[in-house]
Amino acid sequence: MQRTEILVVGAGPVGTVAAYRLAQMGMDVVLCEAADSCAHDLRASTIHAPTIEMLDELGVADELIARGLKAPVYHLRERATGAVIAFDMSELADRTRYPFRLQCEQYYLAMALAERLQNHPRAEVLFSTPVVAVRQNGSEAIATVEHKGEKREIAAKFIIGADGAHSVVRKCLGVEFEGFTYEEKFVSLSTDFPIEEVITDLAYVNYLSDPEEWLVLLRVPRLWRILVPGSPEASNEELLGEENVSKVFSRIVGDREVNVAHRTIYRVHQRVASTFVDGRIFLVGDAAHLNNPLGGFGMNSGIHDAWNLADKLEKILRRGGGPELLDLFNRQRRAVTKSFIQAQTIENKLFMEQGAADYQKQRLARFEAIAKDPEQRRAYLLRQSMFASLEEAEAIQ
Repeated sequence: MQRTEILVVGAGPVGTVAAYRLAQMGMDVVLCEAADSCAHDLRASTIHAPTIEMLDELGVADELIARGLKAPVYHLRERATGAVIAFDMSELADRTRYPFRLQCEQYYLAMALAERLQNHPRAEVLFSTPVVAVRQNGSEAIATVEHKGEKREIAAKFIIGADGAHSVVRKCLGVEFEGFTYEEKFVSLSTDFPIEEVITDLAYVNYLSDPEEWLVLLRVPRLWRILVPGSPEASNEELLGEENVSKVFSRIVGDREVNVAHRTIYRVHQRVASTFVDGRIFLVGDAAHLNNPLGGFGMNSGIHDAWNLADKLEKILRRGGGPELLDLFNRQRRAVTKSFIQAQTIENKLFMEQGAADYQKQRLARFEAIAKDPEQRRAYLLRQSMFASLEEAEAIQ
């Protein structure tokens, strides 16, 4: 039986951050990934300032900044009237070296760290190696994996489940995934059409509110990405078909011809695991919590989970810390996920899909007041950039 100090399951951005940071802290790590490479996932593309600071400690921030786009300004836009409320992260320059959102697809982060892990003396990366079961006893956590057509076991002092929404680790533990799934489907489209030439005052990040059809427009280095709700009654084929896609773009750029590079449908959830800790096994990222993508909190909060847990494990494995540190991790990250991340993403969605006209005006007026008041605006920027959620977690003891 192979043995290591820590086994990380899942080589997405959260799993690779966890594995690389632990290896850099001097711990022996094995990273298992079911696929033959890091997933080419287009959903997460926003990296917030505190996450960039963490990635700078790992030595990959500059590489990602060079690949991505700095987006200090983002817009809340009212689609019917054209009203724009702008928020500028540059106001946080006294708080961070990175006063912007970085627009860079998540797979670049995962691939950069996986490559470093493959050359790290403390790490081993096993692609094409799904974890099919986990169990534990008093002294070890043990994963059953499939590698090169054979089942084998890897024993570790601790296992970190960073294996996504359908986490095998979470299911093996029998941990409840509490919450709900949004009724509508989300349609994600990407295009190289220069939308900024039609809507000339766009920021790189735009949230368009509309009772009929809300919309997100995000710029990544080579493409515009569009996110719109889709009717739950419509089939996936209908939502991704030329007729519907053409209607979506006609409402953005008129009758111009648009090349669609990618088109995807996914369901969106607001769920939090009933615990992030079960003995020697932990859940982080989408394995522990899911939220809608408005605000770019999902991947970032997962990386914050991994960062917090790595600190606790280093204290336990290298400095004589006790198991109470794992209880602290669970309290800190689960509490902040429920009280902040989930609430903020739900609020963001409500802003987008406002119902009655009077309610819509009230919400727009509230955001206009926030934008005009320096104290409220700074507090809002600290929440949206996720500094507030990190501070909230650190305050929990």
